[in-house]
Amino acid sequence: MTGASTTASTSLESQQTTSDVALRPTNVRYGVLGLLCGLSMITYIDRVCFASAASGITRDFGLSGQEQLKWAYTAFAIAYGLFELPAGWLGDRLGPRSTLLRIVIWWSLFTAATGLVGLKFGSLTLGGLTTLIVIRFLFGAGEAGAYPNITRAIHNWFPMKNWETAQGYIWMSGRIAGGVTPLVWAILVSGTTFSTPLLNWRGAFLFFCGLGLVWCVVFAWWFRDQPANHPAVNAAERELIGSTWTPHSHSNIPVKAMLKNRSLWALCLMYSLINYGWFFNVSYFPSYLKDRFQLSEGDLLGAVYAGAPLWVGAIGCISGGIIISFIAERIGDRRRARQIVGCTAMLVCALSWWSVYQAKSIHQFCISISLAALCVDLTLGAAWATCQDLGRQHAAVTGALMNTVGTVGSSLAAWLTGEIVQRYVKQAAASGTEALTAAEKYTASMAGYQAVFFTYASVYVIAALCWCFINASKPLEPEQAAPQVGGH
Repeated sequence: MTGASTTASTSLESQQTTSDVALRPTNVRYGVLGLLCGLSMITYIDRVCFASAASGITRDFGLSGQEQLKWAYTAFAIAYGLFELPAGWLGDRLGPRSTLLRIVIWWSLFTAATGLVGLKFGSLTLGGLTTLIVIRFLFGAGEAGAYPNITRAIHNWFPMKNWETAQGYIWMSGRIAGGVTPLVWAILVSGTTFSTPLLNWRGAFLFFCGLGLVWCVVFAWWFRDQPANHPAVNAAERELIGSTWTPHSHSNIPVKAMLKNRSLWALCLMYSLINYGWFFNVSYFPSYLKDRFQLSEGDLLGAVYAGAPLWVGAIGCISGGIIISFIAERIGDRRRARQIVGCTAMLVCALSWWSVYQAKSIHQFCISISLAALCVDLTLGAAWATCQDLGRQHAAVTGALMNTVGTVGSSLAAWLTGEIVQRYVKQAAASGTEALTAAEKYTASMAGYQAVFFTYASVYVIAALCWCFINASKPLEPEQAAPQVGGH
């Protein structure tokens, strides 16, 4: 009897253990998040490497200064904005898997093409500055839609309460990768006091193209559009996620609902304003830092400082959601918590850019510009989570609209920064009878950048006001809300 009883007890315990395991959610969603974070990292590496290559491109193309690359920066930003909505619509219609594969393959190929422009084969030259501008436009068209479709994937794979945190990890990963890119560039391309260069700037673009293509292979093999289609997801994880989304082959963009939603337009305006000031970090900043503080090629401290706004900003990406959740628990209102963090962060950002305007040393300068970037990134998770709240099953399109309007700020900054600096140099040249000396040109260009920094400080005050009008509790239209299972 004792043996039979023991056997029965063991069998019962085994069944209970098996039942407990079956009830415990699998963690496939975290693998999805890891893949998406990897994509975010590659996205920023491929953006920032162009800014790191600016001095080499300027030299090899025979340009007088990096401000002559303003249309290359602007072309990327314009294309990025123009193709956001179509790429977001494809994600909502077909699902993020096929859409992201198209996006990453396209931009990886044009990353490689960037390194080939101007290459000489005997008497043949593969284009010049105009060709480079066209390539950067096509690169921007490729990258468009990456973050809206990442948002679509998060919407499908994570419960609503985790949206801001997941978005924080996505943006943190991108910022960290962008922040270390100048350091990686110094080791790979410029060389340091401890190492010799491994690649020239052209080879580096080919290398970064390869990273994107490798990611595509892994993503295509493992990712699925929704948890129900992934063989490793159990019923408990599907229930935890609670996703009811399926691709819509005839999904339409809710244009009228978007046009009528004041919160969405306040969100879009705010995003455009923060992009206007932030774009400096991934465009003119590395070369500006080297010129202003007379840094040598391969200066490791300079490389660390060049990436500081991004890797310091990464702290804001992940801590923003935590801070908002903390405040929301205290006041019982997540919308108000987002507004409090958004308004406060934007005002501190404006003060930081004002201190950038006043900074005298490289240490003061980098602390101020990094604090400004930190404040911007504190609000990123809230901004993209608000897109999900407002758009629901149209989350990718809503995110794409915000990013499209946001690139207006990036485009304006890319062009206007170079234009203002060039005008200051031209005015200095016009005031004298002889050509400018190197010292005179340096003084004029630095004065131009100071004027630019003042415009950055100004726009963040307006961005703070925008947060007062963003109400995430009102989706685009009642019929745009996620469908209720079992409803009529």
